[in-house]
Amino acid sequence: MNTLIRLAMLGLLLLAGVAKAADPLVISSGTDRAIPIAVVPFGGPGGAVLPENMAEIIGNDLRNSGYFEPIPPQNMISQPSQASEVIYRDWKALGAQYLLVGNVVAGGAGLQIQYALFNVTTEQQMLTGSVGGSTAQLRDMAHFIADQSFEKLTGIKGAFSTKLLYVTAERFAANNTRYTLQRSDYDGARAVTLLQSREPILSPSFAPDGRRIAYVSFEQRRPRIFVQHIDTGRREQITNFEGLNGAPAWSPDGSRLAFVLSRDGNPEIYVMDMGSRQVRRVTNHLAIDTEPFWGKDGQTIYFTSDRGGKPQIYKTNINSGAAERVTFVGNYNANPKLSADEKTLVMIHRQDGFTVFRVAAQDLVRGSLRVLSAQTSLDESPTVAPNGAMLIYATRQQGRGVLMLVSTNGRVRLPLPVAQGEVREPSWSPYLN
Repeated sequence: MNTLIRLAMLGLLLLAGVAKAADPLVISSGTDRAIPIAVVPFGGPGGAVLPENMAEIIGNDLRNSGYFEPIPPQNMISQPSQASEVIYRDWKALGAQYLLVGNVVAGGAGLQIQYALFNVTTEQQMLTGSVGGSTAQLRDMAHFIADQSFEKLTGIKGAFSTKLLYVTAERFAANNTRYTLQRSDYDGARAVTLLQSREPILSPSFAPDGRRIAYVSFEQRRPRIFVQHIDTGRREQITNFEGLNGAPAWSPDGSRLAFVLSRDGNPEIYVMDMGSRQVRRVTNHLAIDTEPFWGKDGQTIYFTSDRGGKPQIYKTNINSGAAERVTFVGNYNANPKLSADEKTLVMIHRQDGFTVFRVAAQDLVRGSLRVLSAQTSLDESPTVAPNGAMLIYATRQQGRGVLMLVSTNGRVRLPLPVAQGEVREPSWSPYLN
């Protein structure tokens, strides 16, 4: 896997077997049909062509959720945005269940987009609204409209206006690799470089406020944790302990940072108060404990440990220190991430053999496990959208490290069009104000 700790675990822990539990359910494609929706192309003021295809961005957002299937553009019919002029029978003939239309007009110093959502089956208008901004903000406005429409149709808050962190590694010569920390839209568009280094960057993680990030840098030739303020670029070195310093994870309120240190021998989980910078140890076991992830109560930490013989996921209360095993299906489960409602645990899972690592989701209520990435086999670093509808993970495709987006219902799976070089270590932002 891609951190030193994970590499150590692979090297140390692939030796002993674990009793095999029930086989997981493999989701290779969606079992139910996504809901057809038509997103009519948005025209610019006075019929001008916009620099961004608003309908395409909105349609892609809704499709990526796994809930909707946009009507192909070539099947689209032209209609105005006024509710009184929507001809429902034409859209019914195309099989659309919902219809989204928009109209772009000049407004002040920028643009104003008026949009409306219709239920074609009941012939009723469901939503109307407007959003304004500059030409450079067209993509932001498209994501906003997709968020509003998705929430109206599903009751789930949209996550299309969120951001993504990831790391790229581009090799120019045998001993010349450039690592960059990138921040982009959730779909990989509009990437901005936050940090460049000749040494590896690992485990980026958004703070709950979305304004700070923590990550591991090897710029001192050994792993140390830094916090960077996105708006200003100001950086702070947070740890400088002997041995491994890795896997930073923010508490739900952003006041504490959990991470892994090996200063006392083997890797254990520690928590730092970001105000006082005081550090206390959470786990205490002869096994390797790593990859912490906070529960929303701010007291529970899920983590990966080999204390049962192979890497499995456990949870502990940071005050009592008592650990409870959570995963039992498969002989390898690591890198835990929770959905927002804490009903689903996403992880890297291995069922059989020693080379196939896939993204899986475990229902924490029923205990069932689904493999979400059946078409890839060297998966790592899953990160979940704040609404739980989508996740992104790193994998390999045609010999190159790429990021893959998958809907948690299994209907959608597609690579993200991100930068050149090896791409890895994705981290999804919280909701941004």
